[in-house]
Amino acid sequence: MNGSTITTVASLPLRLAHAGRVPCAARPMIRLCALAALALSCACAPALAADMGKVLRVASSDIDTLDPQQLQDKFSRDVSLVINEGMYEWSYLDRPPVAVPRTAAAKPEVSADGRTWTIRLTPGIYFTDDPAFKGRRRELVASDYVYSIKRYVDPNLRGGGDPQVTDLITGMRAIVDKAAKPGAHFDYDAPVEGLRALDAHTLQLKFTAVNYPVATDIMMVQAVAREVVEAAGGDIQARAVGTGPYQLAEWQRGTRVVLVANPGYRELAFPGSDDPALAPIVREMQGRRLPAIGRVEIAIIDEQNVRLLEFDRGMLDVIELRGEAVGPFLKNGELLPALAARGIRRVPYVTNSARALYVNMDDPVLGGMTRERIALRRAIALGIDAETLIKVIYAGQGLPANQVIPPGLGGHDADWPPREYDPVLAARLLDRMGYGKRDAQGMRLTPEGKPLTVVLTIFTGTVWREIQTLLKKNMDALGVRLDFRSVPVQDLFKEAAQGKFMVDIHGRSLTPNGLGFGQFYGPSPPEANESRFRFPQYDRAFEAFLQATTPEERRRQARTMIAILAYYAPYMPLLVDVQNAFVQPWLKGYVPSSFAAYYQYMDVAPARGP
Repeated sequence: MNGSTITTVASLPLRLAHAGRVPCAARPMIRLCALAALALSCACAPALAADMGKVLRVASSDIDTLDPQQLQDKFSRDVSLVINEGMYEWSYLDRPPVAVPRTAAAKPEVSADGRTWTIRLTPGIYFTDDPAFKGRRRELVASDYVYSIKRYVDPNLRGGGDPQVTDLITGMRAIVDKAAKPGAHFDYDAPVEGLRALDAHTLQLKFTAVNYPVATDIMMVQAVAREVVEAAGGDIQARAVGTGPYQLAEWQRGTRVVLVANPGYRELAFPGSDDPALAPIVREMQGRRLPAIGRVEIAIIDEQNVRLLEFDRGMLDVIELRGEAVGPFLKNGELLPALAARGIRRVPYVTNSARALYVNMDDPVLGGMTRERIALRRAIALGIDAETLIKVIYAGQGLPANQVIPPGLGGHDADWPPREYDPVLAARLLDRMGYGKRDAQGMRLTPEGKPLTVVLTIFTGTVWREIQTLLKKNMDALGVRLDFRSVPVQDLFKEAAQGKFMVDIHGRSLTPNGLGFGQFYGPSPPEANESRFRFPQYDRAFEAFLQATTPEERRRQARTMIAILAYYAPYMPLLVDVQNAFVQPWLKGYVPSSFAAYYQYMDVAPARGP
């Protein structure tokens, strides 16, 4: 389907409340913003506000699928989240974000023991039209979330399921295990004790344990209509039919994605905020009928410098750039006066993504849990100069990463020692653990006397070539031969899921509630645990972290996981991205977020560039 254009039906004829007592310490993790009630106050009324003459122009890397239960990358997720809707979403303006109602009518009702959650949906929300509905308006109902949550845990879909969700929902494990057998299929009609539609607009979940992070994650599962999935033969990669503010009009792979406003979407109000820095934006947006933008054009542009040039020409309304690309727009760390005079706004922000090396623990050269392999991985980590990487390649727009969870997210340990760069210690470690012998070129041999070559899978593009140069210089200093495989973004993620790599490099966008630790949870499928790391003590700590009822216990379990990852090194953190958003003066309501796209809260003023 490369190069093909997909035209869709769009262009054709927690501050969470609880009914009872739960541990107070657990409540902040699942707060639902009270202000969300304002956004839902007219949830049943069609918005009729989107102006088809208003076009938002943004840039992204290519997307892979718009099936919300088979997403594996941020770019696809961002588009999917304005087409499809969960019962709750991460709030637009809060930092860190909290869970707020989206299609839910109010806060969940949580039982006294924290194990039964009842969610009431807002009536009168409809899917966009699709032939599978046979000309009828199709209302979103609770059974849609029952079906979608079952798809989320289906081990036969590309995501591989979710073991934490499977084990948490009472009665789900037996159905998933049966579906995982060779030749078997998931029985979507099988009743599940812990997942029921009590009536058309009421969903009830029963859990095997108190687990607020995973429970909140379940609340975010995006709804799909079963009849659409079945009519498409299970493949809704490009048949995106949701209840969200936008619908897919065109998807030309590698070139662009076009969204148009959902004409039946409910009217929204711009969220409020207690942050003084956001007060001007909130004031400006108050009273506007939203969604306001009728069309979103997403240009597929991987190269950061090309995005910058297109923005400078007025062809993009906002760009979000990593540090290495911002140099032409900054002087002494500040926005160029000429750009400021044009009304352009710069918004730097720390992302929810730690850029890192992921090791394939099944690899015969670099993987494994022997003392020699552990030493090799730790030496490589010690030998990478992340400070120079940030300073030279990322123009200082990054923070050294010393753990899997970035600052500001649940599970981050602010007291963990900083990242080490010690090539002398790294060399000594290799010498001591059997990697002291060298070939005629001075490069190290394995303890068995064979050539040692580490192959890094990396994205294509200018900045990635610069990263290659720095990493090769670091490894040459250690005597470790480093080769590279440069592949497009989506190919890297596909190969990672298939185990076709030795070590790769990328960032991973994480949720605010600490679920990023699940990347190394042994029972997780390779789509989630790409390193194939399996260590029982880590798994027990992750499970205890999820079920912890006090901040102290969560911190203790998080520290255990951080220490295990630091010792065994299936993951080598490099830096936390600091991105810079540059915003044209005619774009209103924009606030950068690492957790979703929020086009529905933006507006475009009449006066704009080309």
